[in-house]
Amino acid sequence: MKISLIITTYNRPDALKLVLKSATLQKRTPDEIVIADDGSTKETKKLIESMGKNSPVPILHAWQEDSGFRAAMARNRAIALSSGEYIVMIDGDMVLHPSFIEDHLSAAEPGCFVQGGRVLLDENATKEAISSGKIDFSIFSKGIDNRKNMIRCNLLKSLFSSKNRSLKGVRTCNFALWRSDILRANGFDNSFVGWGREDSEFAARLLNGALLRKNLKFAAIAYHLYHKESERAGLPKNDDILRRTIEEKRSRCEDGIDRFIEEPQ
Repeated sequence: MKISLIITTYNRPDALKLVLKSATLQKRTPDEIVIADDGSTKETKKLIESMGKNSPVPILHAWQEDSGFRAAMARNRAIALSSGEYIVMIDGDMVLHPSFIEDHLSAAEPGCFVQGGRVLLDENATKEAISSGKIDFSIFSKGIDNRKNMIRCNLLKSLFSSKNRSLKGVRTCNFALWRSDILRANGFDNSFVGWGREDSEFAARLLNGALLRKNLKFAAIAYHLYHKESERAGLPKNDDILRRTIEEKRSRCEDGIDRFIEEPQ
């Protein structure tokens, strides 16, 4: 099965460098990496080109003009450019455990999308990781929150992973599903501008389309690098889009990924 890893980024090449390093050193590498770039400057492009030269995995770059926070559209462009049967999505500040892709592959299941967790690094631990190039962390490392999320254990995974239809805590910073299910829902809604709710709204349409949410525990570990909270002025409008999707039981958006699939890449 061909796996595409989609990495969303915006003007944070120092973090992206660590993430790409962790992605290319996977025990089971993705078949391709596609950067969903929401308008970064040339520094990010240079980094991608530089790391792509020595990468064992093809690294593609889907860039769009900087016109506010448009992560939904950036992800659509990247997924349209990808060719994998199975899509794993992370943010550009999520450093991956060496078995991250392997764990997602074993968790893939028809009729489900997969929600993974994250380990939170504080500001000092993040600065140290970026300055040293560190991508391996232990349960004893300093500056780690929610340490239980660092435990990788097949027995605990089988006991605590579960399926439900809840939207609570949905985040596409560690998220996976079949390409066919993305296309059926028409991907993310391009009308989302500003931080927040684009991932919840996407998940709501997947649930309305009869998929189940699979919460993956004690597997697919990823370490979230610290950053300041995003500005949230667009949240009321985005909340309204999410509300209408839930109330009207929408399973497909009007302005989605088909815009980029139909157009030449």
